[in-house]
Formats: sequence, structure tokens, C-alpha cells
Amino acid sequence: MSSYSMKRIGGFGGGSNRLSMVSHRVPSTHEGSSGKNLSFLTSRMVTSEVSGLGSNLSGRLGDLDGGSGGSYSSSFSYGYGGGFAAGDGLLGGREKETMQNLNDRLASYLDKVHSLEKANAELEINIREWYEKQAPSSSHDYSQYYKVIEDLRNKIHDATVVNANMILQIENAKLAGDDFRAKFETEHSFRLNVEADISGIRKVLDEMTLNRSDLELQVEGLKEELIYLKKNNEEEMNALRGQARGSVSVEMDAAPAVDLIKMLAQVRDEYETLSEINCKEVEDWYFKKTEELNREVASHSEQIQSSITEITDLKRILQGLEIELQAHLSMKSALERTLAETESQYCVQLSQLKDLVSGIEVQLVELRTDIERQNSEHKILMDVKTRLEQEISTYRRLLNGEDVRISYKETSETTRYVRNISEETIDGKVASTKEKVYHTNYY
Repeated sequence: MSSYSMKRIGGFGGGSNRLSMVSHRVPSTHEGSSGKNLSFLTSRMVTSEVSGLGSNLSGRLGDLDGGSGGSYSSSFSYGYGGGFAAGDGLLGGREKETMQNLNDRLASYLDKVHSLEKANAELEINIREWYEKQAPSSSHDYSQYYKVIEDLRNKIHDATVVNANMILQIENAKLAGDDFRAKFETEHSFRLNVEADISGIRKVLDEMTLNRSDLELQVEGLKEELIYLKKNNEEEMNALRGQARGSVSVEMDAAPAVDLIKMLAQVRDEYETLSEINCKEVEDWYFKKTEELNREVASHSEQIQSSITEITDLKRILQGLEIELQAHLSMKSALERTLAETESQYCVQLSQLKDLVSGIEVQLVELRTDIERQNSEHKILMDVKTRLEQEISTYRRLLNGEDVRISYKETSETTRYVRNISEETIDGKVASTKEKVYHTNYY
């Protein structure tokens, strides 16, 4: 007699297995004198219900990118169930049919288990090949971007050097402009001084002209006075001559008379001599001052002309420097605008590269999550495989008529998945995203 009791409550993938108590008596044989008489004493099946015997297993492996862009997915489910019940009494010939049916089902079950093992092995091979293909290319090759970035850095460095040279030239031009401005101010002050001296000399010349006019007027007045005196002298001489002719000579014993004519002639000669001397001195002084003023005016005119020429040259140089300064300023603004455009363009490219790297990192995180999930599913499948092998061995022992009593403890397994997503934002844009998945099994 053999009896067994097997009960399991639990499930994976939505299936449930339950094997209730089954009592089975091995048939006994009696040999009598008339030959062999085979009788089944009792074959009693209390209750047998196998619902979904083995497992209802569903596994799904997600898309596995194998470098070539292919994908592989597999899902399989298997259920084995059967039930038989018999009341008290002999089974007779149906026992062999029932056992044969069970054997056929067990054989098909074993075939499907072997096919699942084969599929599992193929999946393991595919996973291993995928790991081997993905392992060397886990880190992307950014060498081409490094070369472009290095070229851009060199261009930025060259533009910075050119900009610095332009700024230095602009500073030098500003310093040269300041020097020329200082020279211009010095020459301008010198010109103002020369103009002030010229105006002073002109005032002196005007005063000399007025003095000359006064002296000429004085000479004219003296000439008129001389003429008047000559006229008066002649009139007096004529009057005296007339008186001498018509007068009575009276001899007196007196001192000799003074010769008035001679005295007047002497006075006239002295006056004329003095007038001539004064006129000559005045003329000499006038001509001398005029020559001095002419020489000074000529010398100052040469200085003024040279100053005007130098001022004209300085103005022309200043205009050229201003034009060159405007050209340098416009070139500087153009270079600054070009530099800003280049920086903005490269910032956009850098942000695109960062987005690309972030997307690749997100894909890597998702890939790692899928790999972990597949590993967990693989472990679960191996656990199910182990349990199925135990059940198969149990069935084999049952079929061989062994007395087996197996009790399964009611177990319940709960798997908890925690997904942690962290995002890094720069200037309101998502720069990088990191995702981690934690799973915990509770029994």
C-alpha cells in the first residue's frame, strides 16, 4: 500500500497548482490451485484534482538589441491538468487506460519541459552573445567629436588672439591719438600766443602810424610856422627899412646899436638847423621802427605760415587716425559679433551633444534595467524548472509505486519594484536623466 499527500498553493504568472490527498492501494495477487487469479482488492481514489498541474508559466523577454537591430521575444505557457475520480470498487481494465493516459501526458509534459529547457538555453546563448556584442561598445566612440571640438577650440583661441591684437592696436591708436591731441593742443596754444603777439605788434604798428601822423602834422605845423615867421620877418625888415629911409638922423653919443637883422638871421639859421635835425631824426626813427616792424612781421609771418602748415598737417593726420580708429572699431564690433555667433553656435552644438549623451545614458539605464529584469526572470524560470523537475521525479516515483508523502508549505511570494528617476536640469533644460530599479522579494 502506498499513500501520498501533496498540496501546494502559490503561483507564478497567474497559474495555480493544487494536488489534493490521493490514496492508492497497490493491487495484490493470489495464486490458487486452479491457476493464477488476479484480483484487485481495493483501488480507492478519494479525490484527485489537478488543476493546472505543473505550472502555467508565462515568461516574456523584452527586445534585445543585438547590435544588428534585430529583436527576439518569446513567451511560452504550459498547463497540465487532469482529474480522475472513482468510487469504491474495482477499476478493472480502466486502470491501465488511465495509467497509460497519465504516462502519455507525463511524456508530453517531459517533452515540453525539454523544449522549454532548450528554449531557455537558446535564450541564454542569445543573452550571452548580446552581452559579448555590447560589452566592447558600451562606451561610445567620441573621437570624431573630440577632433571637431579641438578644431573649434583652436579657432576660438585664434579668434581670441586676433581680438587681443586688435584691442592692443586700438589701444596703441588711442595712445597715438592722445599724443597727437596733446601736440595739437600745444601747437594751438603756441598759435594763440603767436596771434596774440601779432595782434600786439599790429597795435604797436598802429601806434607808430599814429605817431608818424602826429609827427608829420607837427612838421607841417612847424613848416607853416617857419613860413609865417619868415613872412613876419620880411615885413618887419621892410618896415624897418622904410623907417630908416624916412627918418632924421640924429647922432647921439650912445652905445652901438644891435644888428637885429643879423640876430634874426642867426635865429632863423639856428631854427632851420634845429628843424632839419629834428625832421631828420624823426624820419630816421620812423624808418628804423618801420624796418624793425617789417622784419618782425616777416619773421612772425613765416612762423605763422609754418604753424598753419603744421596745423594743416596735424589736422590731416588726425583725420587719418580718426578714420583708422573708426575702421578698427568697426572691425572690433564685427569680430565681437562673429565671436558671439560662434560661441552661440558651439553652445548649441554642445547642448545637442549633451542631449545625445543624456539620451544614450537613459538608454543604457533602460538597458541595464531590462537586463536586471531578464536576470530576475531567468532566476525565476530556473526556480520553476527546479520545482518542475522535483514534481517530475515525484511523478516518476508515484508511477513506480513508491510510497511518497510530500507536503508543500503554503508560500506566497511578493516582488516589489522601486523605480528611482533623477533628472538634472541646466537653464531649464533636462541635461541628464538617471533611472535605477530596485526589486525586493518577500516570502
